[in-house]
Amino acid sequence: MVNSKRKQEIIKEFGKNAKDSGSVEVQIAILTEDIENLKPHFQKNPKDLHSKRGFIAKIEQRKKYLEYLKQNNYESYAALIKKLNIRK
Repeated sequence: MVNSKRKQEIIKEFGKNAKDSGSVEVQIAILTEDIENLKPHFQKNPKDLHSKRGFIAKIEQRKKYLEYLKQNNYESYAALIKKLNIRK
């Protein structure tokens, strides 16, 4: 999980202002941070299927947000993908 201090940093970096925690860009950035923090856990514990279910749910949610952003604001989508280094 992303702690509240790190979450505030992400909101300042990707949001339109310091209180903009609901925009799609911020939500994608927070989910990406969560996913990146959980990856080492699953490399170390491959049989942890209970937690993997939540992990996959986070990935699917991020995928939906990315598709929404791509359809509605492609320039923002491309910049976010590059900044977060999601697509290779």
